[in-house]
Amino acid sequence: MGKKDKIYMPTGMAGLTRYGEELKNEIKIKPKYLIIFIGALVIAELVLRFV
Repeated sequence: MGKKDKIYMPTGMAGLTRYGEELKNEIKIKPKYLIIFIGALVIAELVLRFV
């Protein structure tokens, strides 16, 4: 095993943003509730369009 197997990590952040630390006050919605809400919106749109 020679020098080819070495992996060099970057010395700094190099302009990369860590989004996990940046967003602290976000609204968290479970995917199940989001799908139900979107389905209800589609049904409401269809009812209003054809009534």
